[in-house]
Amino acid sequence: MVYFTGTLYWLTRVMALYGGLPVWVAVILNAALVAYLALFPAVFAVVMGRGLVAFGARALVAAPLVWVATELGRAHILTGFPWVLLGYSQAEVLPIAQLASLFGVYGVSALVAATSAAAAHWVVAPPGGDRLRLAATVAFLVLIVGVWGSLRVSDAEWTRAGDPVRVGLIQGNVDQAEKWDPARGAAIFQNYLAMTRQAIDRGAGLVLWPESSTPFYFGEARDRAASDLLRALAKRTQVPLLFGSDQIDDGVPTRYYNSAFLLREDGSTGGVYRKMHLVPFGEYVPFKRLLFFASPLVEAVSDFSAGEEPVLLPVGGHLISTAICYEIVYPNLVRQFVLGGSELLTTITNDAWFGTTSAPYQHFAQASMRAIEGGRYLVRSANTGISGIVDPYGRILARTAIDEPAVLVGDARYLQTTTLYTRVGDVVAYASVVATVALVVLSRRRIQ
Repeated sequence: MVYFTGTLYWLTRVMALYGGLPVWVAVILNAALVAYLALFPAVFAVVMGRGLVAFGARALVAAPLVWVATELGRAHILTGFPWVLLGYSQAEVLPIAQLASLFGVYGVSALVAATSAAAAHWVVAPPGGDRLRLAATVAFLVLIVGVWGSLRVSDAEWTRAGDPVRVGLIQGNVDQAEKWDPARGAAIFQNYLAMTRQAIDRGAGLVLWPESSTPFYFGEARDRAASDLLRALAKRTQVPLLFGSDQIDDGVPTRYYNSAFLLREDGSTGGVYRKMHLVPFGEYVPFKRLLFFASPLVEAVSDFSAGEEPVLLPVGGHLISTAICYEIVYPNLVRQFVLGGSELLTTITNDAWFGTTSAPYQHFAQASMRAIEGGRYLVRSANTGISGIVDPYGRILARTAIDEPAVLVGDARYLQTTTLYTRVGDVVAYASVVATVALVVLSRRRIQ
């Protein structure tokens, strides 16, 4: 609970400021989420406690696997919330973070948990060879990963592969309360157009706007004039444009989507991706009937529908993908993009909700891990920051500060290389679930 309180405290501000809740209600809801997330380390503790009763200190050998099994559960149960997994602590420790190219962020989590387990084993195990062997084995493993990772980063083979592309990232720094203000909408849009022209003048061959950046519904008849201006800009400059815009599907019932649009060089729509993982309490409210006491939040939250497939977007003979907002923290979703043929990972987000907290930095660090896992360059456009470019080894090539407008132009590459993680996915995580079940069964039999 201490861990999740310290990493998710900012949700209280989001619900109070943008959800219209009294602060005390926001605190209760935040505390409820923290308590729920704390159940997963609690399950870890229960399983390991039974293992220690049954097998003694040697059960700590299984601790990394049990920990990863609970993290996988947190990523999937009730739509999942895989924020700040243990492996992300190594996002900027690049030699260790390279392990993600083999086994994903869960593999990195396992290594971090293994070091803690070895330390715990040293404290509680009786003196003897077992204590020394486990400590030496884990130390050797960390050393091997560190040396291999250092060599991988220094060689940086994939930074010389594929076709280059110069990317322009637009950071409008638009206050959340201003975007849909009729008095400000036109000025915001014109500012985005001007910043885009700046990026193109600096050589950008692909321009990204943030999530939900248009103060209108792109493609809707009522917003045709603004939509045509965007198409004309792409056509006149011959530069493709990727941007976020809410989308209306006039079916029965009417559905709303948080979408990303790709305009080709001729101004035509090259593709549309609809966000698949929606933000609970941000884009939809789960268990609405149970949360009757939070009615202001339910009414304030846009009731979006989820997209159904990981659509790829064509850019100049290449395929790219985009993850919208916190979708980027779902490793398997981004892996599906790469398996489908994405040569460049993009992510567009609006982190204005977070304010000046640790959340934008957490979000960016987690996004950078996807570049290592997929063996792809990752480019990120964020409304209030952090926008940036990350290479396939997790190195940050360029980044912006938060809460200021910026036009960031830098180089990336379209890649077709394949990491082991892309091929095998979260095999370590699912094997950990099997091992955890086995430990529970064996512990029960031994205790009986």
